[in-house]
Amino acid sequence: MSLTIATAGHVDHGKSTLVEALTGSHPDRLAAEAARGLTIDLGFGAAQLPSGRTLSIVDVPGHERFIRNMLAGVGAIDACLFVVAANEGWMPQSEEHLRILELLGVSQGVIALTKVAICEPDIAHLAHLEVTEKAAGTFLADAPVVPTDVPTGIGLQELRSELDRLLDRTPVAANNQRPRLWVDRSFAAKGAGTVVTGTLGGGPLHIGEELLLHPNNHMVRVRALQTHHQEYASIAPGNRVAVNLTGIGYQQINRGHVLVKPAQWHLTNCFDASVAILSTLNHQVSRRGAHTIYIGTSELPAKMRILGQQTIEPADTGLVRLYLQRKLPLLPGDRFVLRESGRAETIGGGTVLDVAPVLAASKANPDGSIHRLIAERGWVEAKELALLTGQNHQPTVGRWLVSPSLLEQTKIKLRQAVADAGSVGLDIATCSDKERAVLGLLAEVVISNGRARNSAQPDPFQDHPYIVALQSALFAPPSPVDVGVEVLEARELTKRGLAIEQNGIFFAAEAVVEAQGVLTEMLHNKPEGITVAEIRQRLGTSRKYALALLAYLDANGITRRREDVRIAGPRLTGPA
Repeated sequence: MSLTIATAGHVDHGKSTLVEALTGSHPDRLAAEAARGLTIDLGFGAAQLPSGRTLSIVDVPGHERFIRNMLAGVGAIDACLFVVAANEGWMPQSEEHLRILELLGVSQGVIALTKVAICEPDIAHLAHLEVTEKAAGTFLADAPVVPTDVPTGIGLQELRSELDRLLDRTPVAANNQRPRLWVDRSFAAKGAGTVVTGTLGGGPLHIGEELLLHPNNHMVRVRALQTHHQEYASIAPGNRVAVNLTGIGYQQINRGHVLVKPAQWHLTNCFDASVAILSTLNHQVSRRGAHTIYIGTSELPAKMRILGQQTIEPADTGLVRLYLQRKLPLLPGDRFVLRESGRAETIGGGTVLDVAPVLAASKANPDGSIHRLIAERGWVEAKELALLTGQNHQPTVGRWLVSPSLLEQTKIKLRQAVADAGSVGLDIATCSDKERAVLGLLAEVVISNGRARNSAQPDPFQDHPYIVALQSALFAPPSPVDVGVEVLEARELTKRGLAIEQNGIFFAAEAVVEAQGVLTEMLHNKPEGITVAEIRQRLGTSRKYALALLAYLDANGITRRREDVRIAGPRLTGPA
């Protein structure tokens, strides 16, 4: 099992120092971080736990000025290591980080109470009580609080054991065979080329497979895979992963880009979602203002339309439609955080419900259910539904899933159409693909020769009198009028393969077979070709009928015309 966690907490509470103690390497990578003694960007490390398992840790900055980097680090994590310094206690970024983690759906964590050795015991005890009070009612309510101090080694072994237990109680990363890697770093590795890193979700990655990079819409190939500096042929979801890519330069990839398999995801820049507004906010939330959305490792300006109301109060939830500057591969259930840029504050966050809304915002009432999604669309192809939901569903009609009410309406419409067509039957060529699929569900309807009719209705073309008449005079056939048959009815016989029509003259299907046999024999004796007169005489017919029949045979490759004679065509066969 693999697990990725992130640190969280106020600036200078010892997150990076604690990560260094757990992993053996300091997570700060930038010269500016070393110079200022302040974490600015994301850092990464791997800790060996007492069980022998490895824990991936994303270290995030605690300063409010770098909240965007913190959000990029926690967008795809499973759990957290929440850090509070005993000498300072709960601080503003402690509160904001906790709320952000809740908005993103993080459900497990361990609390490290750091710097306990520089505090009087009663101060550390008060800090412990404060942390417990602040965590009450949140996902950290039952999280263990471990007093630690890196310089003296206090609590480090206990913290490792608690992280081991955290791994046990955190759900395994979902594997839907739809990998998605939100990129948090891109760089050039000596001798390898372009490398991107991120926390893998959705499904495994394999060496050699082709991936699509968004928003570039650029095809790349996986050259190599690493996790914790070890190379693997494939890596499962839930791991921190470094992907060596071919087909693109590292300068073309930025944080917030995303790798997916082609044709597996719906790309959207407009989606419906539920939003929870923070209780600590001191004002209503409306569509006014400049908003920024954080989803995965992406940070994008967003326009927001509140659905069904004008404002959302603090501590309330509501439905919104969000419009982004560029398209992202999203699914229902994806979590995000919203900040108001003008006030530089986190206002709330939520869950994606519909990645391709079809109703106008004034009518939309999304709830994330498959039934509502189908009902709003009426008909949805199973392949399209898999893109919209990330789940595979069995079609209910043909290749579609259809709402029960619309299916019943279609059945009623088709039953009436079949009834109106009478014994002739409904020409299914006039039906749409969806209607033809529904016809197959009607037990009382039979489909034969391209016609749908009620099974209680006799087939009017079975033993049809015009066919009898044509068969009785194969090479001197009567016209439809001669036997009291409408031309349209006669043409229906040709659609069923019972007759042919050429130059306005109808022949029984048997006439073609009989003529083919006669011509085969004649051309065997005279391969250089036979004249129309010879054919007319042999068939015992007139020139009018002979020419019409030969025109049909020529058109179908049974004979070929060469000047004034007919020779064998490529499809000529012996007598039936």
